[in-house]
Amino acid sequence: MNAQINTSLSEDVHKNGLLFVFAAGVLWSTVGLGIRMIEDAAVWQILLYRSMSMSLFLYLVIRLRSGESPFVQIRRTGFPAVVAGLALVAAYSGGIYAIQNTSVANAMLLFATAPFMAAVLGWLILREQIRIATWMAIVIALCGIAIMVSDKSGEVAILGSLAALGSALGFAVFTVALRWGRTSEMLPSVFLSGIFACVITFGICQLLGLSLALSVRDGSVAMGMGVFQVGSGLILYTLGSRSLPAAELALLSLAEVLLGPVWVWLFLNETASKNTLIGGAVLLTAIVGNAVSSKRRKPPLITDL
Repeated sequence: MNAQINTSLSEDVHKNGLLFVFAAGVLWSTVGLGIRMIEDAAVWQILLYRSMSMSLFLYLVIRLRSGESPFVQIRRTGFPAVVAGLALVAAYSGGIYAIQNTSVANAMLLFATAPFMAAVLGWLILREQIRIATWMAIVIALCGIAIMVSDKSGEVAILGSLAALGSALGFAVFTVALRWGRTSEMLPSVFLSGIFACVITFGICQLLGLSLALSVRDGSVAMGMGVFQVGSGLILYTLGSRSLPAAELALLSLAEVLLGPVWVWLFLNETASKNTLIGGAVLLTAIVGNAVSSKRRKPPLITDL
């Protein structure tokens, strides 16, 4: 009887994990739509407002759940938390710029290269082994990227694609920094990234002469993104990823990539180019193939938020 109860509980936990991670992907997928809804704000203004709301939200969540300040948790992790936080600032900046200067489909698909970049960085920096199947997937992904960017004409479109790849690199550095610090607890480092982003973007706005006052619409959308897209998405992902193997996490993460272009198509009638769709299909094939080929294993323990 106890074995049946434990099995049932395990299945419920797994189902909840699937639901939480998928919901996180859905929230993250709306970032393109959110940025498209902003009328006048520049990259640095958007990031400033989004980071302020995200930092406050995560501070309250971490404090309520763990009973301690996120700064205490950051000190426990040490220098890797600082590297992770700064890497996320670069990822945020590149992501917003990319979506403002190229199609959402193109940007979201290029964002999806982050796990492959993390694998290579982990191999170079932490001496982690990469499976042959992952190397093959990386080569296939590079072919997909080449197809996607081959039809990009104009300096702005090319810079948008490069910014998307830079954003993916930032997330890859964030992932490797967490492993370097021997922790899989994301939220304190994300909170720190919000603090860094507030300081950095405030200085850049002052340097460029950008106003700190946004319209009600732009300010509300940017701050809403900080709470509902980034903050809530991370909380759901952290809770759900506790009970899921890496392969399932990789597959569920495709919800963000696939749904992002759908929202802007439904609400803003934005479409993707033929090469973006073909190259994106090749890239998604690499991601799915790598996830399916990986062994089903228990994910690393994630400590309390």
